[in-house]
Amino acid sequence: MKNTMTLVLMALMLITGAQAQEQPQKPKLVVGIIVDQMRQEYFYRFADRYVENGLKRFSEQGFMMTNGHYNYIPTYTGPGHASVYTGTTPATHGIIANNWYVRSLGKMIYCAEDSTVTNVGGTPENGKISPRNMLSTTITDELRLSTGKRSKTVAIAIKDRGASLPGGHTGDAYWYDDVNGDWMTSTFYYSTLPKWVADFNAKKRPDYYLKQTWNTLFPIETYVNSLPDNNDFEGPFIGKDTPTFPYILDSLKANNGGYGLVASTPFGNSLTLDFAFAAIEGEKLGQREVTDFLAVSFSSPDYIGHRFGPSSIEVEDNYLRLDRDLADFFSYLDKKIGKGEYLVFISADHAVADVPNYMISEKIPAGNFNSGMVLGQLKGFANAMYGEGDWIKNFSNEQIFLNHELIKSKKMNAEQIQRDLAEYVLRFKGVKEAYTASDLKRQEFTKNRAHLLQMGYNHKASGDVLLILEPAWLVGGARGTTHGSGFNYDTHVPIAFYGWGIKPGKSVSYATVTDIAPTLSVLLQIRMPNGTTGSPIKEVIQP
Repeated sequence: MKNTMTLVLMALMLITGAQAQEQPQKPKLVVGIIVDQMRQEYFYRFADRYVENGLKRFSEQGFMMTNGHYNYIPTYTGPGHASVYTGTTPATHGIIANNWYVRSLGKMIYCAEDSTVTNVGGTPENGKISPRNMLSTTITDELRLSTGKRSKTVAIAIKDRGASLPGGHTGDAYWYDDVNGDWMTSTFYYSTLPKWVADFNAKKRPDYYLKQTWNTLFPIETYVNSLPDNNDFEGPFIGKDTPTFPYILDSLKANNGGYGLVASTPFGNSLTLDFAFAAIEGEKLGQREVTDFLAVSFSSPDYIGHRFGPSSIEVEDNYLRLDRDLADFFSYLDKKIGKGEYLVFISADHAVADVPNYMISEKIPAGNFNSGMVLGQLKGFANAMYGEGDWIKNFSNEQIFLNHELIKSKKMNAEQIQRDLAEYVLRFKGVKEAYTASDLKRQEFTKNRAHLLQMGYNHKASGDVLLILEPAWLVGGARGTTHGSGFNYDTHVPIAFYGWGIKPGKSVSYATVTDIAPTLSVLLQIRMPNGTTGSPIKEVIQP
């Protein structure tokens, strides 16, 4: 009996040991994927032609929060990347838009601009970039700090803001130079390009892609989930009369941004992954004794989506191609890092609205908001009410910035002027709601659009009167579309995890993008980013 018990105990120890080996204590590599302008619905809408090991890894082998949202206004690229990686909203991390007005400077600034640094590689006009405007740490920062900076972070994107913000304050970031087609960084990170980056640039991969023709992956008549190829709602490239396939890139390049044209095609995704492969090899990511982090942002879907809209064949074809690119990427990671030894999450920096004129053609309420006309009317109203003066300094991101110095000099009541303008602007078609800075500073809104607006409101940086437009109303033109609102067409994005420590499953529970970083913190057993307001997603950690 004693011998039997001993054998049983030894067998249990062997099984336990084998299970421990199957599940490493921490992943070798974390890969963060942000798809610029991806709706959650794209996981379903095009799924019948997705391959088995691309996006389906998240929906079939990973854990997906199917009701994931942005929890603030405005839903733009800069704030989106910052919010995913900091676990908080613009109210805390300070990236309140892609560009915003700064009263003390009297001008607009760019979310990732930094006049104290210069280009390393690339060209000078694209080199004044860093994460200095972001006021809190990121999950990538916290991972590095937890290991005495032995962990490496590499963040890459065609857009500089899609790289510099996820890379955090302590990681490396590389972005694409649309002037000469090289990948570059700034002196915030390095004084010279690492050799692997220079070697990659020497291959001139953009030249290869810009000699391609973008045609549909499948026969064009099979794209039944999209509008007909030629319609009045999409914006054609310069040099083409219609927004239709095929796109012969070599002939379009000169009039459509030169090397920047690649970003407006699915080949921009392929180029981004080419550079991701080079980063893994060059930095030996996931091949060392600590957990590393690779942050990849795919910028091309945004360029394509803005021009053609979410109901276009171009958007559908882009996602079918991105799916195949990701399948190749995951197969590479399976072999290079080891299946089950890396952790991946996918999300988006925002979703997107339908083209307003398309909605109107279908008898759905929508419209284009003429912000220039409204600004002129607001200035006229202010002059009539308070006397001649430069009362309004700026109107951007649907926010009105008042001239505080003039108000003080005239001994006027700033809060009353805010209320007057907020009431006046409601008369314009397309404006749904208007809130004053005083409202957002003194009251706590816990639900609906006012709450989302407050989560995007930064006491030091935001405007005096903030507008919310009606559903499907955009600041834009007759063709193409944009994003930025708090309606679900802009907020509903993927939140999914796959790989190390993740059991397959789905949940319809409400989750926000600010929950991603704290979820990773718990999984990695590290401190949460210092401004975190999100919460770990219980279903992901304890499915």
